[in-house]
Amino acid sequence: MTTLTLVRHGETDWNLRRLIQGSTDIPLNDTGRRQARDAADLLRERLAGDAPLVVASSDLSRARETAAIIAEGLGAAEPRAYAQLRERNYGDAEGVDIGSFRERWGDWDHAVVPNAEAWADVRVRALAGLRAAIRDARRATFPSAPSLVVVSHGALIRELIRHATAGEFPAPGERLANGSAHTFLVERDRLSLLDYAGIRG
Repeated sequence: MTTLTLVRHGETDWNLRRLIQGSTDIPLNDTGRRQARDAADLLRERLAGDAPLVVASSDLSRARETAAIIAEGLGAAEPRAYAQLRERNYGDAEGVDIGSFRERWGDWDHAVVPNAEAWADVRVRALAGLRAAIRDARRATFPSAPSLVVVSHGALIRELIRHATAGEFPAPGERLANGSAHTFLVERDRLSLLDYAGIRG
C-alpha cells in the first residue's frame, strides 16, 4: 500500500497569460517557485510520519523544478523524472489563449482539437507512468512502504482523478490550481482518491 500525492506544478508565464501549454516546455516563474515552496510546507505537515518519502515528476522543466524545490524542502532525495507523466499534448491548441480556444473548438471538456492527444491515450500513459514511479519508489524504500509525491500537470491529474472516481470528480467547473496537492491510496493496481483540491472558476 502506497500513499500517493499528486501535485500540480507551479505557475509559468504561460499560465499567467492563460495560454495552453500542453507538452510545450515552459519554465516556472517566480510565483511558481513560491508555490512550490508553499506546497513543500503543506506536505511537510500532511506527510508527517514514519514512511520514507520519495519525490518524482514529469520530465518537463516546470514539473522537474517544482519537484526539486519540494524534495529539498522535505529533505528527500533528488526526484526522478518520467516522460509518461508529462502534460497532454494539445496539438494545434498549444500556445493559444483560453478565450481563443473556446471560440475555435468550444467547451474545454468536449473540444476536439486537431493533432491533440486523445484523452484515452493520456489515461493509459499516465497510469503506466504512475506504475513505474510507484515500482521505483517501492524498490528504493524496501521493505518499508513509501509515501510518494509526484509533480505533474493539470490535465493529467484531472484524468487520474476521473479514473479513480469513475468520472464523478472533478466536479464540473472545477479547476486544479498551480501548486495544489491531491491524495490517493494505491493498493496493488487500484487507485483510490482520498481528497483533491478543486476550486471553482
